[in-house]
Amino acid sequence: MHERTNIRLSASERRELEAVVANRNSPQKHVWRAEIVLLTADGCGTAEIMQMTGKAKTVIWRWQERFQHEVPRGFGATRRGHRAFRR
Repeated sequence: MHERTNIRLSASERRELEAVVANRNSPQKHVWRAEIVLLTADGCGTAEIMQMTGKAKTVIWRWQERFQHEVPRGFGATRRGHRAFRR
C-alpha cells in the first residue's frame, strides 16, 4: 500500500470532513477534497475514487499527499494563503 493511501482519521477529523460534505453551503472544491480523503480513509483505491468523484488520478494523489504531509493536518493554506478548512 502506498503511503499516501494509508490515511487514518481520528473521530474528530472524520466528523469535520463529513460536516464539510454535508453542509450545503460548503464550496464544492472543499466537498470533493473532503470526499477524496474520506474515501481514501475508508480503503477505496484510486480508480474507485476517480469513478465516484469524477476527478483525475493526479488530483486524487495531490490531495491524499497534502492531507498526509501538511501541517496542520488537512488541506491547510492554499497557494494564495486562503484556508480550505478551518481548524
